[in-house]
Amino acid sequence: MTRVRLKPDTLDQQNGKFAQVRLPQPLFLNSVPKSGSHLLRNIMRMFVPVEDHFKDQFIQWGNLQQYKHAFRAEGRMLSWGHLLFSDASAVEAGPARKIILVRDPYTWVLARARFFLSDEFGDNSVLVKNGELTVDSLINLMIFGIHGKAMSMRELFNYNAVGWLGSDATMLRYEDLLEAVKTLDSEKAESYFMAMFEAAGLASIPDDWRERVRIGSDRKQTCTFRKSPQAGRRAPRRQIIPPTFSAHRRLPRCARSIRRVFRPTTAFRPAGPAHSAAPRASAGVRRIRDHSRPAPASAGPHR
Repeated sequence: MTRVRLKPDTLDQQNGKFAQVRLPQPLFLNSVPKSGSHLLRNIMRMFVPVEDHFKDQFIQWGNLQQYKHAFRAEGRMLSWGHLLFSDASAVEAGPARKIILVRDPYTWVLARARFFLSDEFGDNSVLVKNGELTVDSLINLMIFGIHGKAMSMRELFNYNAVGWLGSDATMLRYEDLLEAVKTLDSEKAESYFMAMFEAAGLASIPDDWRERVRIGSDRKQTCTFRKSPQAGRRAPRRQIIPPTFSAHRRLPRCARSIRRVFRPTTAFRPAGPAHSAAPRASAGVRRIRDHSRPAPASAGPHR
């Protein structure tokens, strides 16, 4: 696995300022990489005791056997990662509730490209960071993958998200989560977060939930957040992609199919009995149905 360098945050200290209640069962925050993983993780960290945070590592296929104890029912841990769906991962993560975070593939491609060029990803020996690639070639690599090194967009969305669709998983869209954070005082945001907390299986929802979300969603606490360069300064290497660059014409048909699978919906069914009074519908929070239900022909790429 490629080395990723993350900056420390102060959320553990902030967490101690609030009364915390243990989760009734393990919770695993899974995501397609570069889909807002740290935003979701940091928000949920503010609702779970620090000692119940599984901090050893982002759980992935390569380290699953080493860290599978994060999913033990008796542990009731909050864990996170980019875990592919397969036989072993389905079995090991079985005891945990699961929230899956995805992102619009058109913006995901650009976010992935900028991350590959950033100081947080790998080191200077990574070939895509040598400055010789054109923007077009870089974007193609993000879409079709780097042979033997990085999965393609289709594979990532299939195995990190689509494969997990089942009765014990709830899917969130990064764009909806971000909008709810930006409009935190609105009724729509309250409905969104109540549904999300219910899917997470929180034992209770504290009255100060908004303040916790504000702290957890602070960009200064997000270890992978990067500001755009200020005007008049020389653009760093990661800004080789112009802000106005559009991937719409470049993405293949599979991106449009992926977009249809993860389209917004108001159909949300509670993940468990934790909050019988919680709202039954919330824009952008989608309840994932059982595997046995056949997918529409236009629902997305076939596996």
